[in-house]
Amino acid sequence: MAQFEQLISANKRNSVFLVICFILFICLLGGVLGWALLGEWWMAIPSIALALVVSSISAIVGYYAGPSAVLAMSGAKAISKEDDPQLYNIVEELCLASGLPMPALYVMDTPAMNAFATGRDPQHAAVAVTSGLRQRLSRDELQGVLAHELSHVRNLDTRFMTLMAVLVGVVVLIADIGMRSVFYGGRRSGGRDSGGGGLQIIIIVVALLLAIIAPIFAKLIQLAVSRQREYLADASAARMTRYPEGLARALEALAADTEPMPSASRATSHLFIVQPLMASGRRAASSGESVWSSHPPIEERIARLRSIGNIEG
Repeated sequence: MAQFEQLISANKRNSVFLVICFILFICLLGGVLGWALLGEWWMAIPSIALALVVSSISAIVGYYAGPSAVLAMSGAKAISKEDDPQLYNIVEELCLASGLPMPALYVMDTPAMNAFATGRDPQHAAVAVTSGLRQRLSRDELQGVLAHELSHVRNLDTRFMTLMAVLVGVVVLIADIGMRSVFYGGRRSGGRDSGGGGLQIIIIVVALLLAIIAPIFAKLIQLAVSRQREYLADASAARMTRYPEGLARALEALAADTEPMPSASRATSHLFIVQPLMASGRRAASSGESVWSSHPPIEERIARLRSIGNIEG
């Protein structure tokens, strides 16, 4: 049990640290672009405020509308208890054991094996599984996958990753607008004060560099956070079911699946329990260790689960 607590605490600390870095970077980007565009250092202050306001409004919109959009993009259809009593019973047992409210259940009609969770909080959560996963996994394996997704709900990862996706989009938008504005207007603003012309040129160059690297940096942060949350959900699922081997075997089956998911996209791939195989025949990212992957290596996830072993009491 202590091993679980240490892993969960470490992942939460790392995620909080990355989010703080993300917010500071948004402030830095807005401030430098404002200074470069308007030619006065004090204009960085309202530029920072504007960047945070835009981020806040976008986050609120994503908070309420994001889950429904994800479900629609994935082609998920809501099901009732009468449609699949066993699936409902497994989720009800897990929710009862973990103190979670019953989420809405969805099925994606595809032979590919995968699942994801979404929703702004446990009271408005949804769990979606593919028909392929439902048909091809044993009860213990299915329970492990569902526990993983419910762990995302319990740990508020569904809200967290929606927020991160929105903020990445905001950074891309600010960087694009800022780069165009500085490139076409920077020379005019730089000529306002001949005494500070050299400094203004430096600020413009820095602003352009930031506008170029900002989307890349923001995406790397999002992916790093996503990888940490997957490890956390695996550990939480093992604790919830008290049978890590069920999820480990499910991950092995998912890793071996070769069915593509036409409804999957790079915008939603980070939500799934494993990287979905795209219609092109390639996964969204390599299953190996990579800064460009939203998921940890499946082999590493399986090894961690099996190192834990069965949990007593």
